[in-house]
Formats: sequence, structure tokens, C-alpha cells
Amino acid sequence: MGPKAKKKSGSKKKRITKADQLKQLQEEEERRQKEEEEARVKYEKEEMERLEIQRAEKEKLRKLEAKDLERRNGELEELYLLEACFPEAEKLKRDSRLLSQWKHYIQCDGSPDPSISQEINTFISLWKEETNETFEAVTAKSKLVLNLIEKLKLILLETPSYDLQEKNIIQYQGSILELQEVLHRKFNIATEILLRQASTLADLDSGNMEKVIRDENVTVYVWANLKKNPRYRSIRFSETQTGFEIPRILATSDIALRLLHTRYDHVTPLGPVPTASQEHTSTVTYFGKDEVKSVEAAVSKDLKEEYKEQENESNSVHEEETKVDEQGGIEGQTSSVQEESEATKYELEMKLLSETVSAAQLLLLENASEKPYFFEENEVDLCQFTALGGVHHLDILELPPQCKPRKGWMIVEILKEGLQKYTYPPETAEDFETENTFPPIEVMLEVHENVIFFENPMVARWDAEGKHWKTDGISNVSYKSEDRLITFSLDTFGPVTLIQDAHVNMPYQSWELRPLDVNKVLLTVTTVFTEIQIQIKENLCMLASIKLNNKKHSSVLEEKWMTPVSFIIALKEAGLNIFPTGHSHFYVVINYKLPLVEVKAYRQMALLSSAFAFGWSKWNTVCNSDKVVFQVREHLPKEEPIQNPNWTLLMFSGGRAQSLKINESSDAFSEALKEETEFHSTLYHMVKDFASKEAMKKVRCSSCQFVDSVCHMLLSTRLLSYS
Repeated sequence: MGPKAKKKSGSKKKRITKADQLKQLQEEEERRQKEEEEARVKYEKEEMERLEIQRAEKEKLRKLEAKDLERRNGELEELYLLEACFPEAEKLKRDSRLLSQWKHYIQCDGSPDPSISQEINTFISLWKEETNETFEAVTAKSKLVLNLIEKLKLILLETPSYDLQEKNIIQYQGSILELQEVLHRKFNIATEILLRQASTLADLDSGNMEKVIRDENVTVYVWANLKKNPRYRSIRFSETQTGFEIPRILATSDIALRLLHTRYDHVTPLGPVPTASQEHTSTVTYFGKDEVKSVEAAVSKDLKEEYKEQENESNSVHEEETKVDEQGGIEGQTSSVQEESEATKYELEMKLLSETVSAAQLLLLENASEKPYFFEENEVDLCQFTALGGVHHLDILELPPQCKPRKGWMIVEILKEGLQKYTYPPETAEDFETENTFPPIEVMLEVHENVIFFENPMVARWDAEGKHWKTDGISNVSYKSEDRLITFSLDTFGPVTLIQDAHVNMPYQSWELRPLDVNKVLLTVTTVFTEIQIQIKENLCMLASIKLNNKKHSSVLEEKWMTPVSFIIALKEAGLNIFPTGHSHFYVVINYKLPLVEVKAYRQMALLSSAFAFGWSKWNTVCNSDKVVFQVREHLPKEEPIQNPNWTLLMFSGGRAQSLKINESSDAFSEALKEETEFHSTLYHMVKDFASKEAMKKVRCSSCQFVDSVCHMLLSTRLLSYS
């Protein structure tokens, strides 16, 4: 069989005709059109459903907004009545200030009332006349003097600006400065008296005098160079790490070294005190005392005139009846009108006080519009940094003539010019090689145990001419945190202080405000370095605990109850600054919120704090500056701690509060309203929707002083802007 006859393997491929191809294309086109039609119908149906849902949602929101608007006036009126606690608390504080003056007056303990210029001036004049006061006498007197200075500072800080007159501010600040100046002068005189008898107090081993005098407010280290041994250049005060390394030129000179460490700072200039004239009156109207009295007088006059008109009408219409019971009727009417007049006067006083308190609270949140500008190089910006641990007054003094025994008497030459400072390096040092002959003096200081430094402290010296702290002239700074010892070299002696960034604990990482008991809460602020817990009750605050690196740290401030202003000062002086100022936003990246929204939030949080816990929310940084977001939950005092508490997320704009659908673990921020919740004009009414009767009862039973103190602490920490 030939190759042509061979049968092909496999099936023969079937040919597709043009008709089949057209039919296939037609079927595909029909199928495509059908699918498109089905997709279109489905899309239209879904779109209609979506629009219907959207319309229903809009309608639902419209109804909720209408409902909110309908009850808005009623809610705001109720809130206004609840917030009457703020002017009531202010009135109590005002009465307390007057009572303390009266208590001081009837105490008659011989100490002056620092607020009365005549008394404080007499005290200063008599004290100036006292001579030959030893260190022991001056340190004993310093307790009273420091107490007077503290009282004056508290008057300036605690008295509302609308109650402070310019002349009073000038008087109080003048008294503070004079007391500070006289106290330091007295320490100089006491130093001179001590140095006159240095030879009689000389150490047997070294032949030089060494003296350490301690007090809770002051420590004095004095060393007198009696032997002038050029090899004795390392000075260490016994049982301390404090000392100096002095150059040869000082080791051979008639000098004394004094380190006066004051726990207080009488060197840094006093800060400005805001007065009513400096405050902004755009939000609320201010009324001074005179205006209040004039308004009250006008109201009283109107009431009297109204009463006279009523009396005349009564006489003309019911003349006979009035004659019968004239005396009793008029007396009764007079009594009721007087009561009405008193009630109206009280209501007016509280209304005016409410406005001034609101304005003062708003002022606490005011941010400065411009950053302070400094002209001097190396000058310390006191808006950014703060001095801690007091002031170390370092002085090289000329050794005064020594006491000499003569026939049972001690004869001493008293220099007319008094204690003189030794100039180092000398102003005319042409004959010397200044660098080698007058090198910097090495200083070793113990850091005060009650002060916390979160970073290595910086050293600053006082520039007497420029009246500010500077960082030049200081070198080789070394800090041993375990030993609390700082070493540095100083070109020339003078007041020295340790400084730290005032905003080292800002912004905060989180915060929580939790009820502990009736009229008692715990505020916890967590920062990068520490966790600070503050208890607040009635009109007092206390440091409950501090944690450093998740370990408990003991502090002398613990268990000490103080008024809010005193407490804030104490925490700042201990290095625990969580209190922003008007300039802090220039140095910290903040989550800016409108001050008016913040004030309203803090006031209402304080109102609810007896029965509700509030906490930080990460969504507060995402929402706009005209809104704040935080967590809230009911937490009745003495309730067992819950491992994973169920928080509600609230958003508040000052005029509207709502529960959010999202929670802390949601992926994205949304302002969507939580199901089955409504809008409210206040936080109080928003929380009331899901609160128990017991919780709301506790809220209404909160004392005005407690609410005011919680609000003051919230305003001072500015948790919603600085977290």
C-alpha cells in the first residue's frame, strides 16, 4: 500500500461556517446585554436602597436635631442652675480670705498681717534695727519671714484678678522684695559675725575653720582660709559631698568661701500678676465691686419706688381698710419687700460672680500670641526652663579681722564697710597670666533630695546686671544621678541654680479621672517619664503617688493636703510640672482645642466627677479643634475595679454632646452617632441618658468646693490639649 492510501490518524477538524460565527456572536451579544441589564437593575435597586437608607438616616438625624433644639433651652437652664456651684465656691473662698484676716487679728501672736502695709512696714523697720544676729537667730527668724513671703505670694495667686487692685499688687510685691532683700542682708551680717571668730573655731587638723549650719529652709557652708597653705586646695565639708577645688592664688589669700543654699528662690524676678484691666472681655462681661454695688443700689431703689407706688394705690383704693390695720399691714409688706430685695441682691451678686468666674477660668486657657524674645546671648528662657532645688549663693569673701583675747576680753576690729566680697578674677590682672593664675573654680554640689530631675540638670548663673539667668562662664558639667552630685567649673562666683526643661513631662501620654468616694476623686496623668496620681477632695489636693520607670518613688509631698494653688506650686518646685502656661504651646506640640470648648468640657466633667470616670481617647487628636473626644463610664465609689471596663466614647463641641459609634480599637475616626442614642446640648444630659439613678443622685449631692477644685485642676493641667 502506497503513502496516499495510508489512513490519517485522529479526527478531522470540523470547519466553522460564517453563519455559525454570526450566530455565536449574536448569542454573546444578547448574553452581554442581558448581564448589563441585570447589573443596571441591580445597581439601581441598590442605589435606591442606599438613597432610602441615607434619606432615612437624614430624617432620623433631622428629628434628633429638632428634638435637641426643642429641649435645648431647658437643658441649658438646668446646667446653669447646676453650675451655680462655681460662684458659690468663689463666694466661700472670698469669705475664707476675710475669715483668715479676722483669725489673724484675734490671734494676737505678734506676727504682722502681711496684707496690711503698716504692719509689714513696722515689722521690717524693727527687724532692720536688730544688730549682731547670729546664724542661729537669723535662721530662726527666717521661718516667720518666709511664711510672710509665702502668704503674700498666695494672696497674689489665689485672689481673683477682679478682686485685686493695681495698688495692692504693687504693695504686696514691694513687701515681698523688701523681705527678701533684708533676709539676705541678715545672712551676710551673720556670716561676718561668724568669720570674725574664725580663728577661735579653727579645725585642729587643718588649722582652717569649717562650719555647716542646717535648717529646713537653708544650709550654710563656710570655710575660712586661716593657714593659707598653697597645697590645701581641695575643700570638702565634713559628712557631705559638697566642696570646692580652688586655685593656688586663693589657697594663699586671706579669704573665706561661703555656700548659702536656700531651698527657696529669692533671685528670679517675680512674674507679672494679671489684673482685670488686662483680661479679655469678649466672652463675658466684667463687673467690678463698685459696679455691683451701684447696680444693687439701683435695684434696691427701684424696689422701694415700686413699693411706694403700690402703697399709694393701696391707700387710694382701700383707704378705710388701711386705717383699720395700718400698722400691721405696712410692717408685713415692708418685711416681704425687704426679703424680696435681699433675694434679688443675692441673685444679682451670684450672676455677676458667675460671669467673672467664667472669665477667670477662660483666662487660664489663654495662649500667648507671641513667643518671648530675648536679646542676651546664653540667657535662660524662663518660659521654657524652670529653676529647681533653690539657689546656691557662692561667694568668695575677704576674711575680716579676727577676734583677739586681751586680759579676759575679746577685742575685734569692726570694719565700717562690713563684709566684703573678694573679686575673682581681679579686675586689674595685667601682671598675671590670667588663664593660668585665675583658672575656673571647680564646684561640687549635692542635689536636693526632694527635687526630681528627669534629665541631667543644666547649671545657670545669675547675671546681676542683666537681671536674668545665663549659661555662659560654666564648663565641665558632670551629673551623677545615683549620688545626686553635680560637678562643674565656674569662671566667677555668684548665685547658681539648676534648671530643667519645664515641659519635660509634656505632652502627656494618657490621663484618667476616677471617683474614689463621695466628693473625692483620683486624677492620674501618665507622661513619658512618670505616672502622677493626685487625690482631690473638697477644696484640697494631695499627691497620692509617683512612679518613675514603673517603680514607686517616695516624695515628701505625699499625704500632705493643700489648697489647689499651693499644691500646684509645690509640685512645680519638686520638678513635677504638669501645668502648662500661656507660652507652653511654643515649646510643646499640642493638640489645640478652642479655649471655650475646653472650659465647658472641664466644668461639666467636674460636675459629673463624683459618679463618673473620664479617660483619654486617641481620637481626640484626630477630631477638629472645635471638638473634644474622651471616654466616660459610670463608676460609683467603692465599686470593685473592672479589668476591662466598658467605656462610652463622647464627642463634645461646647454646644452639643453625642455618643460615637466607634470605639478605641476602631480602624478609622467617624462622627457617626451610636445606635439608639440622641444629641444633647450638655455633657450632663448626655451622660444622664445612660446613668443610673444612684449615680445622678451622687452628682447632685457633690459639694460646690469639690467641683470647683476638680475643675481648677483640669483647667491647670489642660488634659484635652496637652495629651
